[in-house]
Amino acid sequence: MPTSPRHAAAGNLPSSETIRVLAQRVSVRDYAERSVDDHYVQAVLKSAFRAPTSSNIQSYSVIVVREAETLAALGEVTAGQRHVREAPVFIGFCADLTRIEAAMAARGHCLEDNNLEVGLVASIDAALVGMSAYLAAESLGLKGVLIGAVRNNAVETARILGLPKGVYCVFGMVLGWPGEVPAQKPRMAYDDMVHYERYGRHADEAGVDERVAAYDAVLAAHYEAAGKPTTPDSWSHDMDKKFNPQLRDNLRAELAALGFDFR
Repeated sequence: MPTSPRHAAAGNLPSSETIRVLAQRVSVRDYAERSVDDHYVQAVLKSAFRAPTSSNIQSYSVIVVREAETLAALGEVTAGQRHVREAPVFIGFCADLTRIEAAMAARGHCLEDNNLEVGLVASIDAALVGMSAYLAAESLGLKGVLIGAVRNNAVETARILGLPKGVYCVFGMVLGWPGEVPAQKPRMAYDDMVHYERYGRHADEAGVDERVAAYDAVLAAHYEAAGKPTTPDSWSHDMDKKFNPQLRDNLRAELAALGFDFR
């Protein structure tokens, strides 16, 4: 039987500036006509570089992009996303093995034929830095959106950004001063996502189908209120459409060409 933990009332939960920033987070794709000065970018990234990193490997690099030609090329890779083409600033968060490779080469070793763990650790490092940067930017009043579509063609993205072998762009981030801010999209219920002691032990006994159906209804109501087309099985419909057929089926080969074997 599921364990039924005691829940504090929402109003009684501890809070902080960081918790409030995260609780209000929403992806923004519309920006005011105001530049993002470089000292803001530096403040965001320098703080983000304190993110956790596996064994102090620091296997990431970031590419800061402002030039219109580069943004236009990235817009093409990302399926014509307007907010990428017109980004006040775009930051590419990259897994980077070059510094590790240099340290090993100086000692007579190499990272050739690296395995799944190496690529996974570098990708996680980049993701931790990226989310930390996103949170730091939000705390300064900047808004943005994460761009996974740089992996639509990882090799082309690498060419655009001038990435050497051993580096790939895990995702990008558009940042700017907010224009129109959309309503916050509801997430799945807390009790749907949290398990106690082992997988499957929730605060209630609802099954996964029941939980998904409940979220379908909540998300459909959100889209309908915003005047966006949807279906009654909103989330389920979108997930089935997104992953059938398989998404980015060439990605493994593209990353192998960039020096990440993932075998």
